[in-house]
Amino acid sequence: MSDISSDQQDRPRSAVTLAILGLGLLALIAALLALGTWQVYRLSWKLDLIARVDARVHAEPVAPPTRGDWGKVNAADDEYRRVTATGTFENDKETLVTASTALGAGYWVLTPLRLADGSAISINRGFVPTDRRDPASRPESEIAGPANVTGLMRMTEPKGMLLRSNDPAADRWYSRDVAAIAEKRDVAGVAPFFIDADATPNAGGLPVGGLTVLDFPNNHLVYAITWYVLAIMVAGLLIYIVRNEARLRRIS
Repeated sequence: MSDISSDQQDRPRSAVTLAILGLGLLALIAALLALGTWQVYRLSWKLDLIARVDARVHAEPVAPPTRGDWGKVNAADDEYRRVTATGTFENDKETLVTASTALGAGYWVLTPLRLADGSAISINRGFVPTDRRDPASRPESEIAGPANVTGLMRMTEPKGMLLRSNDPAADRWYSRDVAAIAEKRDVAGVAPFFIDADATPNAGGLPVGGLTVLDFPNNHLVYAITWYVLAIMVAGLLIYIVRNEARLRRIS
């Protein structure tokens, strides 16, 4: 039996088997190279994103887009842009959105800021812990009269989180869905974005602003190298098979 097995192992593969194996390995190499190249593209995109965001958050604040420009607002051009808005808070229309932060679990406090032109911008004034969710527990934070807010433009977050959907009927919010919250609170003329307020202290210490997370994981170079190394390994296997088949055909 050992002689037969050895004889079978030393025989070259048929042309059909070798062709199928070769094409399969070539397809795998092409796929791995494509994945590596895609990661290189993603790396370039991520580095550009990080550079753009860094420039925006450290720039001097500008006025937010006016109502006539709302239709042009998009994440690529406007997310994390530093802006300053002046208006009056509609404190009776405050909304709490579930939050998990470096300060613990609690809520984001979203309050409409009514501007001079009659439009409104939803302001994420910052974080409050669960035991201070009731506005009555932090009356100093309910600003009356004109207010200036400086912070970062953010895009609306419709529908909720991955595993928890917003429930407007029950007034339970897990994401900052500007349109849905405005509809629930009957806020007219609200902008399609919101502003994360900066760390300027509020009276009484709450809400706590300036907690915007600017974290953009960048593992694309590692992924690209991994895919390219795997492609080289498969190419090495293909070369070995071709050379071995050539050797077997010479001695058979």
